[in-house]
Amino acid sequence: MPIVTPKPMSGFPELLPEQQLVFNRCLDIVRHTFERYGFAPIETPAVERKDVLTSKGGNEKEIYALSRLSAGPGESAETEFALHFDLTVPLARYVAQHKDRLTFPFRRYQIQKVWRGERPQSGRYRELYQCDIDVIGRGSVSLMTDAEIPSVIYHVFREMDIGQFIVRINNRRLLQGFFDAAGVPAERKIEVLRAVDALEKIGRDAVAHALVNKIGLSETTAGRILDFLDSSRGAHTDDVLRALRAQIESGQIHNEDFARGVEELQTVVEGMRSLGVPDDYFEVDLSIARGLDYYTGTVYETRLVAHPSLGSICSGGRYDDLASYFTDERLPGVGISIGLSRLVLRLLDAGVLKTGPATPALVLVTTMDPAHMQDYLRIGAELRARGIATEVYLEKARLGDQLKYASRKGFRFAVIAGEAEFAADYVKVKNLATANEIALQRNEAAAALAEMVQA
Repeated sequence: MPIVTPKPMSGFPELLPEQQLVFNRCLDIVRHTFERYGFAPIETPAVERKDVLTSKGGNEKEIYALSRLSAGPGESAETEFALHFDLTVPLARYVAQHKDRLTFPFRRYQIQKVWRGERPQSGRYRELYQCDIDVIGRGSVSLMTDAEIPSVIYHVFREMDIGQFIVRINNRRLLQGFFDAAGVPAERKIEVLRAVDALEKIGRDAVAHALVNKIGLSETTAGRILDFLDSSRGAHTDDVLRALRAQIESGQIHNEDFARGVEELQTVVEGMRSLGVPDDYFEVDLSIARGLDYYTGTVYETRLVAHPSLGSICSGGRYDDLASYFTDERLPGVGISIGLSRLVLRLLDAGVLKTGPATPALVLVTTMDPAHMQDYLRIGAELRARGIATEVYLEKARLGDQLKYASRKGFRFAVIAGEAEFAADYVKVKNLATANEIALQRNEAAAALAEMVQA
């Protein structure tokens, strides 16, 4: 039988154990923080019907369809199923399907893999973990939810210890009102939003060109829009809010959506402060637009200060109706998403997150004498009973090779005992970082090691 050469699949990340342990630690932080805020877990199938996944305008070129490798006579290998490309569309289907059995406001988190048929490149994957939280209401959702969502994100990233980050917030209603006041035709506002959403990526000149030459705005209108978006750059949050209110009070902008958007933004900022988010970790940024059609109020993007090239590491916002394609009932909500695979792998590459041991175990029980294998197994069981992650070395090898194995994998301690030690009823414990070694009575070893691993 010929040997198949192992090759990595482009866009499908595969981690070494020490990297996977870092990823799992970050995943645990996300999960525990979500639950501390009262979000309940759900999981939807990795596979949905194609018509569900395309219901909200999903890019069909990015969706992986499922088919069988072969089919019987008269059968088609094609199926009506595809892999989900995000968690929002499955959530919409889930809430519409189960709305009469759910308690509203429905607070859910979802941590699952998603699949996207896009060209793999740095920080972009075809298979990735996505971590979403959403609060869905029946008819309405409190504006304080808009403040709570970035508070959750603040605590997630602070605990991950990924350095300084900024949650940038804006309000789509405010932007829509400004576009009205600037004379943007109603049928062009979504196109304008999509164009300005690329401002940071392609620059002012390119966006201005798109506004004038592709969308058809005058140069004066395009300039006014871009000046407004730039007006918050580098300014303190309170100064931005004061300037927005001044435009209303002076009559410079007379627009109901603009006024309501400013009021909502002010309320969200006050709520974030009450929830303990420091001013150093958020800012009002009028250029944050979020190009997706369904956002209607508060919008968020989060960036690392020291690594702006990573782009947005977390984004989301408020939407008026989650499930309009699946039910006539209005189900508004607020949500945010962390692309965890993209975030963690880029931070590992940048050295912001650092790998540690290649094992979750703290202690290796070495096995010097095969005649005492049952004793070694009992020691391992006693340590685990104390809550100490422990591995017993089960292969035949010299003690020196076992200690090299322990050092290479990153164990903190090694338990060593041979015929002489068992005869005298004690074991030796070696600190692998310092090479210090102590002798412990056999019946006291587990309790002593439990204290040592806590130090």
